[in-house]
Amino acid sequence: MSITKRFSGKQKDGKNIDIFTLENSTGALAEITNLGGTILSLKVPDKNGKLADIVLGFENLEDYYMQGPYFGAIIGRFANRIGKARFELNGAKYKLNANDSSNHLHGGLQGFDKVVWEAETIIDGNEEFLVLSYVSQDGEENYPGNLKVKVTYTFTENNEIIIDYFAQSDKDTVVNLTNHSYFNLSGHASGKILNHKVMINADRFTPVDEEAIPTGEIRSVEGTPMDFRTLKTVGEDINSSYEQIVLGKGYDHNWVLNVSGGKPEKAAEVIDETSGRVLEVYTTKPGIQFYTGNFLNSTQIGKGKVAYEQRAGLCLETQYLPDSMNHEGFSSVVLKAFEEYKHKTIYKFSLIK
Repeated sequence: MSITKRFSGKQKDGKNIDIFTLENSTGALAEITNLGGTILSLKVPDKNGKLADIVLGFENLEDYYMQGPYFGAIIGRFANRIGKARFELNGAKYKLNANDSSNHLHGGLQGFDKVVWEAETIIDGNEEFLVLSYVSQDGEENYPGNLKVKVTYTFTENNEIIIDYFAQSDKDTVVNLTNHSYFNLSGHASGKILNHKVMINADRFTPVDEEAIPTGEIRSVEGTPMDFRTLKTVGEDINSSYEQIVLGKGYDHNWVLNVSGGKPEKAAEVIDETSGRVLEVYTTKPGIQFYTGNFLNSTQIGKGKVAYEQRAGLCLETQYLPDSMNHEGFSSVVLKAFEEYKHKTIYKFSLIK
C-alpha cells in the first residue's frame, strides 16, 4: 500500500489543505483530505473487476465548509445529537452551541469536520498509515478540556479502510468520534440505495422523539421494521407507518450492537446485488447509526455534477449511544482526565461469493 500527497489549497489561516491517495497493489484506493479528515472518494472493484467511486462527496473542497450532509468527515467532539445542547459533568452544567433546532449536532457550529488537521504519513515495514492530529482547545464549542485527537487511516491489500481513533484530555470531558461516509455500492452517481440489503447485528435500538433525540428507552427490534438481524432490503419497510420510521422520515436511528467492545466485531453488512459489492463493518463501539440519506434533496451537487437525491447513499456511523450523558442506562461517554479513548472501526469491501 502506498500513500501520495497533493496540495489542494490553503485555509484562510494559511494552513495547507492536502489530499492523500491511499492505494493498494490492485489499484483500489481511497482519497482523504486533512480538511475534516474527510474521505473524498473510495474506489473498489465490482463483480467485473471495474473500479467505481462508492462514496458521496463534493467536487470542490470549498463545499465541505458548508453546513450540510457531512459527507465522509470525521465527526467530533461528539457525534450525533445532544438534547437541548446541554449536559452535566461532575456537577458542572455545560451549554453547547445549538446547530440543529435547539439541539447540538455533530460537534456544533464548527465541529471536527470543519477544521484542518495536521497530517503525516508513517511507514512501518510494508505498510503506510495516514495519521491526522488535532487539538481541540478547552472551551471549543463549550466543551471542557484540551483534547488531543489522533485518527489513523489505513487502506489494506484486502480493500479494508481501518480507522483508529485516539483521544486524551487534561480534564474530564465527553467524546464520541465517528466517520460520516455515505455509501452507495453501485457507485456514488447511481441513484437510490433502496435495493441494497442490510444486516445490523443488534437486537435493540434507541427510539427518538420528533427532534431525533433519544427518549431514553432501549427497545427490542422484534416485530418492528427496525429488525435487520438478517439481511433485508432497505426499501422493504422504509415507508412504513411505524412511528419511528415516520419520525425519522426513514431510517435515522441508533442500534445497540451485540458486541463486547474488547476487539472489533461485526456490526453490519451491506450487499448490492447489482454491482456484486459487499461492505462489512467491524467496530469496538457499542452502537451504530444507520441513516438512509433522508434529507438529501437533489440540492447537494456532488462529484461529476451529480444531484444527490433522497436516499442516494446510506451511512453506518459507529458510535456511543446518542445523548448518552443525559440518559441513565446508556453507555458512558465520559473520558476521564489523562485516560485514553481508543476505538477501531473497519469498513471491509469484498464481492458476493
